[in-house]
Amino acid sequence: MSEGAGKAPLSHLDARGEASMVDVSGKSATVRRALAEGRIVMSAAAFASVRDAQLRKGDVIGTARVAGVMAAKRTAELIPLCHPLALSDVQVRFTLEEAAHAVRCEAEVRTTGPTGVEMEALTAVSVALLTVYDMAKSADKGMRIEGVRLLEKDGGKSGSWRAG
Repeated sequence: MSEGAGKAPLSHLDARGEASMVDVSGKSATVRRALAEGRIVMSAAAFASVRDAQLRKGDVIGTARVAGVMAAKRTAELIPLCHPLALSDVQVRFTLEEAAHAVRCEAEVRTTGPTGVEMEALTAVSVALLTVYDMAKSADKGMRIEGVRLLEKDGGKSGSWRAG
C-alpha cells in the first residue's frame, strides 16, 4: 500500500500538487472556537524572577498576554495559506507551575466564519511563550518551550474535537 493510500487528499494542495489556499467561499459561517496550550520550562531562579516580576524588561506575563493576542490577530500574515479572519475573542491565560519551574500558556480563540481558528490559537500560544523567553533570557538562556498543541476545537462541518 502506498504512503497516504486510503486517506483524504491534503486540502492545501491543488490538482497539480502545488500549495494552494483552500476556497471557503461555499462554506457556511458558523461559530468557531479553538483552545491550545503550551509551556516554557526554566531554571528555578528564572522562574522566581518571572513569578516575582523581578526582570528588568518588565511585566513578563502581561507583555506575553498582549503578544499572544496580537499574534492570533496576525496569523494569516505568518502562516502562508491561512485565511485572514475577523476574530471575535482571544483570551490568553497563564498558570505558574511552581514545582516544574514552568509557565503554562493557554489560548482560546473565537470567531463566526467559514473556517476554524485552530491556527490562531496555536500561534497565540507560540508567540506568547516566545515572548516569555525573550523577556527572561537574561536569567536563563536554556529555557525550553514544549507541548504546544491543540486541546479542543468546536464548530464547522466536522463539529467538536478534543485531544485524547
